[in-house]
Amino acid sequence: MTTYEVQREAVIHADIERVHALIDSFHNWSSWSPWEDVDPTMRREHSGPQAGPGAHYAWEGNRKAGKGSMTIVASAPQRIDLVIDFDKPFTAHNPTSFILEPVDGGTHVRWLMTGEHRGVAALIFRFMPMDKLIGPDFERGLERLEAAATA
Repeated sequence: MTTYEVQREAVIHADIERVHALIDSFHNWSSWSPWEDVDPTMRREHSGPQAGPGAHYAWEGNRKAGKGSMTIVASAPQRIDLVIDFDKPFTAHNPTSFILEPVDGGTHVRWLMTGEHRGVAALIFRFMPMDKLIGPDFERGLERLEAAATA
């Protein structure tokens, strides 16, 4: 078993309430998520509350999009915690957090995902680190979050 952490951060030039609202509702993720345009025919399903704890989003798409779900488990003005469960192309359970801090000119956003590789995945991902695999997606997501928050 090996553990990993992927983290990226950026200053979003919008107030914390606007940024929080874009992250706290999966209905808003289509405006900024780096994965939303991976498969134009991807099936999406929202359930639970519109936003905050219990909000749930599931997707299934082509090989690159895969299959999985996300659930918001906690939400406070400066932090949103969720769990991402991947079913395909590989199985993974990833606690994920967005930590928000008001700063001059906007909101500092830190996007953090942790996880564990077990069995064969531990061998495969030893040669393909998660930071190199997912980090660029987080960077693109933060750029898109900036665009959505300032639109």
